[in-house]
Amino acid sequence: MLKRSRLLFAIILMAITAPNIVLAQAQTPSVQTEGQPEASQTEGSTPTVTTQTTSQPATTDNSVEAATELDALDADEAAADERQAGLPHDLSPWGMFMAADIVVKGVMLGLAFASVVTWTVLLVKLAELGAAQRSASLAVRELVAARGLVDGEAAVGRGIVGRMTQAARAEMSASEGVLDHVSDGGVKERIASRLSRMEIHAGRSIAKGTGLLATIGSTAPFVGLFGTVWGIMNSFIGISKAQTTNLAIVAPGIAEALLATAIGLVAAIPAVVIYNFLARAITGYRQKLGDASAAIERLASRDLDVRRAHRQHAQRAAGTIAKVG
Repeated sequence: MLKRSRLLFAIILMAITAPNIVLAQAQTPSVQTEGQPEASQTEGSTPTVTTQTTSQPATTDNSVEAATELDALDADEAAADERQAGLPHDLSPWGMFMAADIVVKGVMLGLAFASVVTWTVLLVKLAELGAAQRSASLAVRELVAARGLVDGEAAVGRGIVGRMTQAARAEMSASEGVLDHVSDGGVKERIASRLSRMEIHAGRSIAKGTGLLATIGSTAPFVGLFGTVWGIMNSFIGISKAQTTNLAIVAPGIAEALLATAIGLVAAIPAVVIYNFLARAITGYRQKLGDASAAIERLASRDLDVRRAHRQHAQRAAGTIAKVG
Protein backbone atom coordinates (compact mmCIF):
# COMPACT_ATOMS: atom_id res chain seq x y z
CA MET A 1 0.00 0.00 0.00
CA LEU A 2 2.89 2.41 0.69
CA LYS A 3 4.31 1.79 -2.75
CA ARG A 4 0.95 2.41 -4.35
CA SER A 5 0.56 5.71 -2.47
CA ARG A 6 3.99 6.91 -3.68
CA LEU A 7 3.10 6.13 -7.29
CA LEU A 8 -0.17 8.05 -7.01
CA PHE A 9 1.64 11.05 -5.50
CA ALA A 10 4.19 11.05 -8.36
CA ILE A 11 1.48 10.93 -11.03
CA ILE A 12 -0.44 13.82 -9.40
CA LEU A 13 2.74 15.90 -9.11
CA MET A 14 3.60 15.36 -12.78
CA ALA A 15 0.05 16.27 -13.83
CA ILE A 16 0.30 19.56 -11.91
CA THR A 17 3.75 20.61 -13.21
CA ALA A 18 3.26 19.66 -16.92
CA PRO A 19 0.98 22.69 -17.89
CA ASN A 20 3.37 25.15 -16.22
CA ILE A 21 6.30 23.79 -18.23
CA VAL A 22 4.38 24.08 -21.54
CA LEU A 23 3.27 27.66 -20.71
CA ALA A 24 6.87 28.68 -19.94
CA GLN A 25 8.05 27.30 -23.27
CA ALA A 26 5.36 29.27 -25.16
CA GLN A 27 6.42 32.56 -23.52
CA THR A 28 10.18 32.17 -24.21
CA PRO A 29 11.32 35.05 -26.70
CA SER A 30 13.30 34.45 -29.82
CA VAL A 31 17.04 35.03 -29.49
CA GLN A 32 18.49 37.21 -32.24
CA THR A 33 22.15 37.32 -33.16
CA GLU A 34 23.85 40.69 -32.47
CA GLY A 35 24.87 42.84 -35.50
CA GLN A 36 22.22 41.38 -37.83
CA PRO A 37 19.65 43.70 -39.42
CA GLU A 38 15.97 43.14 -39.10
CA ALA A 39 13.89 41.44 -41.79
CA SER A 40 12.86 44.90 -43.27
CA GLN A 41 16.45 45.85 -44.21
CA THR A 42 18.07 45.41 -47.61
CA GLU A 43 17.33 42.44 -49.73
CA GLY A 44 20.89 41.06 -49.58
CA SER A 45 20.97 41.04 -45.91
CA THR A 46 20.94 37.75 -44.06
CA PRO A 47 17.58 36.92 -42.49
CA THR A 48 17.17 36.84 -38.78
CA VAL A 49 18.23 33.59 -37.19
CA THR A 50 16.13 32.75 -34.27
CA THR A 51 17.49 30.24 -31.83
CA GLN A 52 14.75 28.76 -29.66
CA THR A 53 15.53 26.19 -27.01
CA THR A 54 12.77 23.65 -26.49
CA SER A 55 12.87 21.60 -23.32
CA GLN A 56 10.27 18.76 -23.27
CA PRO A 57 9.93 16.91 -19.92
CA ALA A 58 10.77 13.23 -20.08
CA THR A 59 7.80 12.20 -18.05
CA THR A 60 5.69 10.33 -20.58
CA ASP A 61 7.49 7.02 -20.27
CA ASN A 62 7.61 7.26 -16.48
CA SER A 63 3.87 7.94 -16.34
CA VAL A 64 3.11 4.90 -18.50
CA GLU A 65 5.35 2.65 -16.41
CA ALA A 66 3.80 3.93 -13.18
CA ALA A 67 0.29 3.37 -14.47
CA THR A 68 1.19 -0.14 -15.63
CA GLU A 69 2.72 -1.01 -12.26
CA LEU A 70 -0.29 0.43 -10.46
CA ASP A 71 -2.66 -1.69 -12.57
CA ALA A 72 -0.58 -4.78 -11.81
CA LEU A 73 -0.75 -4.05 -8.09
CA ASP A 74 -4.52 -3.57 -8.31
CA ALA A 75 -4.90 -6.89 -10.14
CA ASP A 76 -2.75 -8.72 -7.57
CA GLU A 77 -4.70 -7.27 -4.66
CA ALA A 78 -8.02 -8.11 -6.32
CA ALA A 79 -6.88 -11.70 -6.90
CA ALA A 80 -5.69 -11.98 -3.30
CA ASP A 81 -9.00 -10.61 -2.02
CA GLU A 82 -10.88 -13.10 -4.22
CA ARG A 83 -8.81 -16.02 -2.92
CA GLN A 84 -9.28 -14.95 0.68
CA ALA A 85 -13.00 -14.49 0.11
CA GLY A 86 -13.27 -18.00 -1.31
CA LEU A 87 -11.34 -19.70 1.50
CA PRO A 88 -13.34 -20.88 4.53
CA HIS A 89 -12.76 -18.45 7.37
CA ASP A 90 -13.72 -20.84 10.20
CA LEU A 91 -11.83 -24.14 10.07
CA SER A 92 -12.82 -25.22 13.58
CA PRO A 93 -14.76 -28.50 13.94
CA TRP A 94 -18.01 -26.60 14.52
CA GLY A 95 -17.40 -24.30 11.57
CA MET A 96 -16.64 -27.22 9.27
CA PHE A 97 -19.76 -29.01 10.51
CA MET A 98 -21.97 -26.00 9.80
CA ALA A 99 -20.44 -25.59 6.32
CA ALA A 100 -20.77 -29.29 5.45
CA ASP A 101 -23.22 -30.87 3.05
CA ILE A 102 -26.51 -32.20 4.47
CA VAL A 103 -25.40 -35.81 3.90
CA VAL A 104 -22.08 -35.26 5.66
CA LYS A 105 -23.91 -33.56 8.52
CA GLY A 106 -26.17 -36.60 8.86
CA VAL A 107 -23.14 -38.90 8.97
CA MET A 108 -21.48 -36.77 11.64
CA LEU A 109 -24.61 -36.61 13.79
CA GLY A 110 -25.11 -40.38 13.52
CA LEU A 111 -21.53 -41.06 14.56
CA ALA A 112 -21.77 -38.60 17.46
CA PHE A 113 -24.95 -40.33 18.65
CA ALA A 114 -23.20 -43.71 18.42
CA SER A 115 -20.36 -42.38 20.56
CA VAL A 116 -22.84 -41.18 23.19
CA VAL A 117 -24.52 -44.61 23.18
CA THR A 118 -21.13 -46.29 23.66
CA TRP A 119 -20.27 -44.33 26.79
CA THR A 120 -23.80 -44.71 28.15
CA VAL A 121 -23.61 -48.50 27.80
CA LEU A 122 -20.24 -48.46 29.56
CA LEU A 123 -21.57 -46.55 32.58
CA VAL A 124 -24.70 -48.70 32.88
CA LYS A 125 -22.82 -51.98 32.53
CA LEU A 126 -20.15 -50.95 35.01
CA ALA A 127 -22.80 -50.38 37.67
CA GLU A 128 -24.73 -53.55 36.78
CA LEU A 129 -21.69 -55.80 36.57
CA GLY A 130 -20.18 -54.42 39.75
CA ALA A 131 -23.32 -55.15 41.77
CA ALA A 132 -23.79 -58.60 40.19
CA GLN A 133 -20.20 -59.68 40.77
CA ARG A 134 -20.24 -58.57 44.41
CA SER A 135 -23.49 -60.43 45.00
CA ALA A 136 -22.25 -63.59 43.27
CA SER A 137 -18.94 -63.58 45.19
CA LEU A 138 -20.71 -63.22 48.52
CA ALA A 139 -23.22 -65.95 47.62
CA VAL A 140 -20.43 -68.37 46.65
CA ARG A 141 -18.73 -67.84 50.00
CA GLU A 142 -22.01 -68.48 51.83
CA LEU A 143 -22.71 -71.65 49.85
CA VAL A 144 -19.23 -72.99 50.50
CA ALA A 145 -19.75 -72.49 54.23
CA ALA A 146 -23.29 -73.96 54.27
CA ARG A 147 -24.00 -77.57 55.38
CA GLY A 148 -26.98 -78.19 53.09
CA LEU A 149 -29.42 -76.68 50.65
CA VAL A 150 -31.65 -75.37 53.43
CA ASP A 151 -28.78 -73.53 55.07
CA GLY A 152 -27.50 -72.29 51.71
CA GLU A 153 -30.90 -70.99 50.66
CA ALA A 154 -31.26 -69.08 53.90
CA ALA A 155 -27.74 -67.63 53.61
CA VAL A 156 -27.72 -66.39 50.05
CA GLY A 157 -31.14 -64.70 50.16
CA ARG A 158 -32.28 -63.10 46.89
CA GLY A 159 -30.46 -62.69 43.61
CA ILE A 160 -29.62 -65.07 40.81
CA VAL A 161 -27.70 -67.42 43.13
CA GLY A 162 -30.63 -67.45 45.56
CA ARG A 163 -32.99 -68.40 42.72
CA MET A 164 -30.62 -71.15 41.65
CA THR A 165 -30.61 -72.53 45.20
CA GLN A 166 -34.39 -72.38 45.31
CA ALA A 167 -34.58 -74.24 41.98
CA ALA A 168 -32.39 -77.05 43.38
CA ARG A 169 -34.55 -77.25 46.49
CA ALA A 170 -37.69 -77.35 44.34
CA GLU A 171 -36.30 -80.25 42.30
CA MET A 172 -35.40 -82.13 45.46
CA SER A 173 -38.92 -81.62 46.78
CA ALA A 174 -40.48 -82.72 43.46
CA SER A 175 -38.44 -85.95 43.54
CA GLU A 176 -39.19 -86.67 47.20
CA GLY A 177 -41.54 -89.55 46.44
CA VAL A 178 -39.03 -91.57 44.39
CA LEU A 179 -35.79 -90.85 46.19
CA ASP A 180 -36.17 -93.91 48.38
CA HIS A 181 -36.84 -96.25 45.47
CA VAL A 182 -34.43 -95.17 42.73
CA SER A 183 -30.86 -93.99 42.57
CA ASP A 184 -30.11 -90.32 43.09
CA GLY A 185 -28.33 -89.94 39.74
CA GLY A 186 -31.49 -88.74 37.98
CA VAL A 187 -32.12 -86.07 40.61
CA LYS A 188 -28.56 -84.76 40.25
CA GLU A 189 -28.89 -84.58 36.46
CA ARG A 190 -32.16 -82.66 36.69
CA ILE A 191 -30.67 -80.21 39.19
CA ALA A 192 -27.58 -79.70 36.98
CA SER A 193 -29.80 -79.11 33.94
CA ARG A 194 -31.91 -76.47 35.70
CA LEU A 195 -28.85 -74.72 37.10
CA SER A 196 -27.07 -74.65 33.73
CA ARG A 197 -30.09 -73.10 32.02
CA MET A 198 -30.43 -70.47 34.74
CA GLU A 199 -26.72 -69.73 34.45
CA ILE A 200 -26.96 -69.26 30.69
CA HIS A 201 -30.02 -67.03 31.06
CA ALA A 202 -28.25 -64.85 33.65
CA GLY A 203 -25.17 -64.52 31.41
CA ARG A 204 -27.32 -63.54 28.45
CA SER A 205 -29.17 -60.99 30.55
CA ILE A 206 -26.00 -59.35 31.84
CA ALA A 207 -24.57 -59.19 28.29
CA LYS A 208 -27.46 -57.15 26.87
CA GLY A 209 -26.20 -53.99 25.19
CA THR A 210 -22.70 -55.26 24.44
CA GLY A 211 -23.78 -56.41 20.99
CA LEU A 212 -24.56 -52.79 20.19
CA LEU A 213 -20.96 -51.90 21.04
CA ALA A 214 -19.73 -54.58 18.66
CA THR A 215 -21.95 -53.20 15.91
CA ILE A 216 -20.72 -49.63 16.46
CA GLY A 217 -17.09 -50.71 16.57
CA SER A 218 -17.35 -52.62 13.30
CA THR A 219 -19.50 -50.19 11.28
CA ALA A 220 -18.45 -46.71 12.48
CA PRO A 221 -15.22 -46.63 10.40
CA PHE A 222 -17.16 -47.47 7.26
CA VAL A 223 -19.81 -44.85 8.02
CA GLY A 224 -17.03 -42.29 8.45
CA LEU A 225 -15.52 -43.49 5.18
CA PHE A 226 -18.85 -42.85 3.48
CA GLY A 227 -18.74 -39.25 4.74
CA THR A 228 -15.17 -39.00 3.46
CA VAL A 229 -16.14 -40.20 -0.01
CA TRP A 230 -19.10 -37.82 -0.12
CA GLY A 231 -16.95 -34.83 0.88
CA ILE A 232 -14.29 -35.62 -1.74
CA MET A 233 -17.01 -36.06 -4.34
CA ASN A 234 -18.30 -32.58 -3.48
CA SER A 235 -14.76 -31.26 -3.92
CA PHE A 236 -14.51 -32.71 -7.43
CA ILE A 237 -17.92 -31.32 -8.29
CA GLY A 238 -16.76 -27.86 -7.18
CA ILE A 239 -13.62 -28.19 -9.29
CA SER A 240 -15.67 -29.11 -12.37
CA LYS A 241 -18.04 -26.18 -11.87
CA ALA A 242 -15.35 -23.57 -11.21
CA GLN A 243 -12.97 -24.94 -13.87
CA THR A 244 -10.10 -24.44 -11.47
CA THR A 245 -8.08 -26.38 -8.92
CA ASN A 246 -7.82 -23.42 -6.56
CA LEU A 247 -7.47 -24.31 -2.89
CA ALA A 248 -10.58 -22.28 -2.11
CA ILE A 249 -12.63 -24.78 -4.13
CA VAL A 250 -10.98 -27.97 -2.89
CA ALA A 251 -10.34 -27.20 0.79
CA PRO A 252 -13.91 -27.17 2.21
CA GLY A 253 -14.86 -30.60 0.88
CA ILE A 254 -11.58 -32.15 2.00
CA ALA A 255 -11.97 -30.62 5.46
CA GLU A 256 -15.49 -32.05 5.76
CA ALA A 257 -14.24 -35.45 4.63
CA LEU A 258 -11.42 -35.50 7.17
CA LEU A 259 -13.76 -34.42 9.95
CA ALA A 260 -16.20 -37.25 9.11
CA THR A 261 -13.32 -39.73 9.19
CA ALA A 262 -12.11 -38.41 12.54
CA ILE A 263 -15.56 -38.68 14.12
CA GLY A 264 -15.91 -42.22 12.77
CA LEU A 265 -12.65 -43.21 14.46
CA VAL A 266 -13.66 -41.46 17.68
CA ALA A 267 -16.85 -43.53 17.73
CA ALA A 268 -15.29 -46.85 16.68
CA ILE A 269 -12.10 -47.08 18.76
CA PRO A 270 -13.73 -46.61 22.22
CA ALA A 271 -16.55 -48.98 21.23
CA VAL A 272 -14.08 -51.79 20.46
CA VAL A 273 -12.05 -51.19 23.62
CA ILE A 274 -15.15 -51.02 25.84
CA TYR A 275 -16.62 -54.14 24.23
CA ASN A 276 -13.47 -56.15 24.97
CA PHE A 277 -13.40 -54.86 28.55
CA LEU A 278 -17.05 -55.74 29.16
CA ALA A 279 -16.61 -59.15 27.53
CA ARG A 280 -13.85 -60.00 30.00
CA ALA A 281 -15.95 -58.74 32.91
CA ILE A 282 -18.98 -60.78 31.78
CA THR A 283 -16.80 -63.87 31.46
CA GLY A 284 -15.65 -63.39 35.04
CA TYR A 285 -19.26 -63.04 36.18
CA ARG A 286 -20.22 -66.25 34.40
CA GLN A 287 -17.37 -68.01 36.14
CA LYS A 288 -18.78 -66.83 39.46
CA LEU A 289 -22.16 -68.27 38.49
CA GLY A 290 -20.42 -71.51 37.54
CA ASP A 291 -18.81 -71.62 40.98
CA ALA A 292 -22.21 -71.01 42.59
CA SER A 293 -23.79 -73.77 40.49
CA ALA A 294 -21.05 -76.22 41.46
CA ALA A 295 -21.51 -75.31 45.15
CA ILE A 296 -25.27 -75.91 44.90
CA GLU A 297 -24.73 -79.28 43.24
CA ARG A 298 -22.35 -80.26 46.03
CA LEU A 299 -24.93 -79.29 48.62
CA ALA A 300 -27.63 -81.28 46.82
CA SER A 301 -25.33 -84.30 46.59
CA ARG A 302 -24.57 -83.95 50.29
CA ASP A 303 -28.25 -83.84 51.16
CA LEU A 304 -28.86 -86.96 49.09
CA ASP A 305 -26.03 -88.79 50.78
CA VAL A 306 -27.30 -87.76 54.21
CA ARG A 307 -30.77 -88.95 53.26
CA ARG A 308 -29.38 -92.28 52.05
CA ALA A 309 -27.37 -92.69 55.23
CA HIS A 310 -30.43 -92.00 57.36
CA ARG A 311 -32.47 -94.49 55.33
CA GLN A 312 -29.86 -97.19 55.64
CA HIS A 313 -29.53 -96.54 59.35
CA ALA A 314 -33.28 -96.80 59.73
CA GLN A 315 -33.32 -100.02 57.72
CA ARG A 316 -30.56 -101.51 59.84
CA ALA A 317 -32.37 -100.48 62.98
CA ALA A 318 -35.58 -102.01 61.69
CA GLY A 319 -33.76 -105.25 60.79
CA THR A 320 -32.20 -105.47 64.23
CA ILE A 321 -35.55 -105.02 65.89
CA ALA A 322 -37.05 -107.71 63.64
CA LYS A 323 -34.29 -110.16 64.50
CA VAL A 324 -34.66 -109.53 68.23
CA GLY A 325 -38.38 -110.06 67.98
